[in-house]
Amino acid sequence: MNISATLNVFRLITNPALCLPHSTISNFNQLPTPISHAFLVGEKGQKPDIRAVVLDKDNCFARPKESVVYEAYEAKFQALKRAYPGTKLLIVSNSAGTNDDAGHEHANLLEKNTGVSVLRHSTKKPGCGTEVLSYFRDRPETGVTRPSQIAIVGDRLFTDVVMANMMGSWGIWVRDGVVEEKGMVSIL
Repeated sequence: MNISATLNVFRLITNPALCLPHSTISNFNQLPTPISHAFLVGEKGQKPDIRAVVLDKDNCFARPKESVVYEAYEAKFQALKRAYPGTKLLIVSNSAGTNDDAGHEHANLLEKNTGVSVLRHSTKKPGCGTEVLSYFRDRPETGVTRPSQIAIVGDRLFTDVVMANMMGSWGIWVRDGVVEEKGMVSIL
C-alpha cells in the first residue's frame, strides 16, 4: 500500500489543482526533446529552464514489472539520455528503488538495463519530492538549483503529477502508457 499517496489525497481535497499536469502526451514517444518544448510559460511563450528529468517506470517507458525499456520507446529513451546525460536523467519508481524492493535488486537490474540511475527512496511518490531534489542538488553537474528546473514524466495523476506540483516542478502526464488500462484507478 502506498501510504504517501493515501495521505496526500487530503491535500487534493483542499487543492484539487495538484493533480493537473502542465502538459499531457499520449505515450512516451510523444515526449519532446528537449522537454522544455512541452511547455509555454508567460505572455511571451518563454520556455522553462529544464535541467533534469525524472521518469516513472511502470507503464511510462516500460511494461509494468519489467526492467527494460519497451521496445517501441527505445529510440526516444536513447534521445532523452543524450539530451539529459549522466545524472540529469533519473528513474523514480514506486516499485524499483523503494523499501519494497528487497536489496534493491529491481533497481540494480533496471540501472544495468537502461544505463540510468534509479533513486533509492524510503517514501513513495508523491511524498519523495525532497529525496528527488536532494539527489539533484547533491550532484552539481546537473545544474539544478531549484525545483522548477526539473520535469517529472509519469502515467499517474495522483503520484507523478501531484509530486511534480507539490515540488514546484513541471509535470508531464503520459495519458495512455505502454499498456492500455481501463478504469479510473489506472490513471490515479
